[in-house]
Amino acid sequence: MSIEKRARKLREAIERHNRLYYAEDAPEVDDAEYDRLFRELEALEAEHPGLRTPDSPTQRVGAAPLPQFDEVRHRTPMLSIANAFDEEAVGAFDRRVRQAVGADAVEYATEPKLDGLAVSLTYRDGLLVQGATRGDGTTGEDVTANLRTIRNLPLKVDFSGEVRGEVLMYRRDFEALNARQRAAGQKEYVNPRNAAAGAVRQLDSRVTATRRLRFFAYAVVSESSSSTHSQGLDRLEKLGFPVCEERDVVAGVEGLLAYYASIGRMRERLPYAIDGVVYKVNRLDWQERLGFVSRAPRFALAHKYPAEEQATEVLGIEVQVGRTGALTPVARLKPAFVGGVTVTNATLHNEGELRRKDVRVGDTVVVRRAGDVIPEVVSVQIERRPTGAQIFQMPAKCPVCGSAVVKNEDEAVHRCSGGLYCPAQRKQALLHFASRRAMNIEGLGEKIVDQLVEKDLVHTPADLYKLSSKALSDLERMGEKSAANLVAELERSRDTTLERLIYALGIRNVGESTARDLARQFGDLEPLMKAAEEELLQVPDVGPVVARSIRQFFDEPHNRQVARNLVKAGVKWPRTAPAPRPSTPVKTFVLTGTLDTMSREEARAAIEAKGHKVAGSVSKKTDFVVAGADAGSKLERARALGIPILEEKEFTEMLQNL
Repeated sequence: MSIEKRARKLREAIERHNRLYYAEDAPEVDDAEYDRLFRELEALEAEHPGLRTPDSPTQRVGAAPLPQFDEVRHRTPMLSIANAFDEEAVGAFDRRVRQAVGADAVEYATEPKLDGLAVSLTYRDGLLVQGATRGDGTTGEDVTANLRTIRNLPLKVDFSGEVRGEVLMYRRDFEALNARQRAAGQKEYVNPRNAAAGAVRQLDSRVTATRRLRFFAYAVVSESSSSTHSQGLDRLEKLGFPVCEERDVVAGVEGLLAYYASIGRMRERLPYAIDGVVYKVNRLDWQERLGFVSRAPRFALAHKYPAEEQATEVLGIEVQVGRTGALTPVARLKPAFVGGVTVTNATLHNEGELRRKDVRVGDTVVVRRAGDVIPEVVSVQIERRPTGAQIFQMPAKCPVCGSAVVKNEDEAVHRCSGGLYCPAQRKQALLHFASRRAMNIEGLGEKIVDQLVEKDLVHTPADLYKLSSKALSDLERMGEKSAANLVAELERSRDTTLERLIYALGIRNVGESTARDLARQFGDLEPLMKAAEEELLQVPDVGPVVARSIRQFFDEPHNRQVARNLVKAGVKWPRTAPAPRPSTPVKTFVLTGTLDTMSREEARAAIEAKGHKVAGSVSKKTDFVVAGADAGSKLERARALGIPILEEKEFTEMLQNL
């Protein structure tokens, strides 16, 4: 037999064994025989490099570590799916869908909600050319080398385009991994999802290759050869992509609930972890018509299963200060095994929830892992409450920095007002300060900020401008050149604009647009810091909530001092006189739906060019709502509030006269 023919036979045999093990769960050979075949192919390709093909099984073994992942911008956003936790929410979803498409009954594609890591695969001329994580939905990480190591993921298929799916780890493979970790004296993984996600994001793909990961496809992007979602999945399966066998097509809300119950009964017997099921409108043209709301599709819903619960004792209640200043009461628990993990802490969310559930120190409580991840206290077993169980009171001062704790009427949470000063908020404050739309300090990323805070080199943003090249070069992964570059970036950032500086301060509820309006209204930092709530309310689009947030921020002496220290450090901007009040009232518009003669961006620009405002949501302060085709909930909100609604023709006529 020729060398070429032997290599081809080996490739076919290895891929067949991969399919039997990973896709069909029916291996025919043991690991030793599989490894023998694999080593023979590796040796042939090493001796004759011309035999190595892009789709060879040997290309799954991983390569040398990468310094970092490149960013991948998704051509179509990878959106999250809205959740439902009861039958009422499922019924409401079905009603909304039927009303939107004008049908008496709707067919849905259903499948288990796999608990893994969402990824996108791009094929060109039949070959896998790029694989990316979901990331923030808009931008992910290029993990192509790692995804190539997954043995049931096709490297070569008769397909060009984008496929999306989930990378996960079977329970048995997860248990075997943790057994190896224990034997090696290394830290065990919390659950299969964490293990899979960590493996996909390994810088060294050779490590990824040692994990028995699996891929399941759940969608084709911009599907044109099928008329339904289920047909698209069937096509993927025929092409050789692994697709979940437990999928189905059902009719109406009755079919959805029956499927939910059916999968629930077999949940514990499934080889992989799930936390619910997913419903998708089956017809693709109806999916397109339904579109999206915020960051989720209107045509899909995730119906979650109740999390595993366990009873345990509350040993104490403490307060944690989050990166945004939110104070969260946390129950310290007698260790309990919940959802496969030993739980010693559980969130009580906020004071309102704590009071509603009436949780006290000494109580026996029911704990569950919300969404199978975050432990929370569900309820109190009042009948087991001991005499003298202590009622917890939220602190008046931040337990970390001593700043005043504030709670606004419209919010459920208490917050530390320390902002720029509070150590618990320090890293978040510095990262926000350095972000692109704020002071735009390139090179000041999370790892550098972590070290600056942990080594006690930086306490507030003003301290950044005291850093020397010597201090920075002593940090991990910071050579002399990188340190000099960062110092130069800090020096450049001293010249900024007032609106950027206001935004960089990280005042709650003050975004870029509000920062711009504040800069125009006050012209300088000192007048803004001294402005009363009544003065702030004169700024366009600043309502009571935003005005209160600004006033609370500058009422804290620490924050005023940091702002002034920034000026002393040389941060400067072009001074301007406060903006004169407009001679005609500024109107606020909200855009919804699709316009025929212009895009939403063009409509926004036209309104702002006339000196008026465009808001993202409808409120009592909205003057007009411009409604195009397929307008959604904003139109309903406008009608409920009695706000004038303009059709496109009326809007274009008004534009000429504004």
